[in-house]
Amino acid sequence: MNWIAIGTIDDIPLRGARCVKTPQGKIGVFRTADNEVFAIEDHCPHKGGPLTQGIVHGTSVTCPLHNWVISLETGKALGADEGEVRTIPIRNIDGQLSIALEAMLQAAE
Repeated sequence: MNWIAIGTIDDIPLRGARCVKTPQGKIGVFRTADNEVFAIEDHCPHKGGPLTQGIVHGTSVTCPLHNWVISLETGKALGADEGEVRTIPIRNIDGQLSIALEAMLQAAE
C-alpha cells in the first residue's frame, strides 16, 4: 500500500476530528478517547452532513445534522438507520498518521 502522511495524532483533539481534502474527496480522521484513530469519508450517508463536525463517542460519530450514528470501525450507520461510508486504511507510527488513498480509488471502481 502507498501511504500518504497527513500529520500527527496531536493535530487531532481527543474525541475530535479533522477533515483532510484529497483529490478523491474529503476524508474525516477521528481520534477516540482511547487514542485510536480512524479514517472514513467525511459525509453522512443520510444527507451528506460533515461527520468531522459531529460528536465522537466510543468508536462512533454522531452526524451534526440529523443525529445519525456512524461506526468509525465499519463506516456503517448504527441503530435503525441504514447506509454506510467507506473506511480508509490509516496507520499511526509513533504519532505520525498516514492514510492509503488507493483504497478509496479501488472501492470506487
